[in-house]
Amino acid sequence: MSSLSGSTERAPRRTRDGFTLEPDRKDLAVRVQDLRITYKTTFEKRPTLKQAVVRFGRGTRQVHTVEALKGISFDVKLGTTVGVIGANGAGKSTLLRALAGILPPTSGHIETWGKASTMLALGVGFNNALTGRENIILGGLAAGLSKKAVRERAEQVAEWAEAGTDPFIDRPMRTYSSGQNARVGFSVGVHMDPDILMVDEALSTGDAGFRERAAAKLEELRAKSRAMFFVSHGLASVRELCDDCIWLDHGNLMMRGHPDQVTEAYLKFLHVKNSEQNSEEV
Repeated sequence: MSSLSGSTERAPRRTRDGFTLEPDRKDLAVRVQDLRITYKTTFEKRPTLKQAVVRFGRGTRQVHTVEALKGISFDVKLGTTVGVIGANGAGKSTLLRALAGILPPTSGHIETWGKASTMLALGVGFNNALTGRENIILGGLAAGLSKKAVRERAEQVAEWAEAGTDPFIDRPMRTYSSGQNARVGFSVGVHMDPDILMVDEALSTGDAGFRERAAAKLEELRAKSRAMFFVSHGLASVRELCDDCIWLDHGNLMMRGHPDQVTEAYLKFLHVKNSEQNSEEV
């Protein structure tokens, strides 16, 4: 169990597919309680004519506090695929980074049970000077696998990534197309045997064949009682792949429920918002 507030671990038990469960959590994979994340950004304020003369054209640096997540709470059970939807800047990627342990909470509490694998942006984090195979090996070692396991897993990752295409895995990644980057990134993530998988727009890149195989792989992981978070602007993909859905807007959890209901409410919200903007412009 991974906890950001130092919760005491109790004696675990085993359940389906060999997954370790805590007695007081039943079949939870993730618990988020009152999660808040804020960070500061700086920008240069445009100077007035007088200020420009005095400061030789330089503006003043201003600090802006961003509330990326505003006290959201939810539980996710094993075997659940959660779609995370919302406009740009809603807090979707921030949430996944927090769940992955990349961003610490400003306040609140996150608990995860099991090994997490994240694909926040397919291909990001790779060393473009190295080959795909070399990056696969580094990714496996970073995930804590033994050298033997990495060697075995690397061949599986390479084979899955190259399926249906000309060989490219032993070329430097700087020569890869965005689709090839996506294939390698996705294959690394799903072949690390994660208990919790976090996918950010994985199926928006690549050809139809890749998207079909990726969807089948996600379904295979879900059948093994893994928990998954799937961030996407493609609402049809969310409805097809997910059995739960979270809608975020400006860091607020607007709605949680069945994907059909949540995506319908989100579309109505966008329609009303666009109508209001159009009326203001008139």
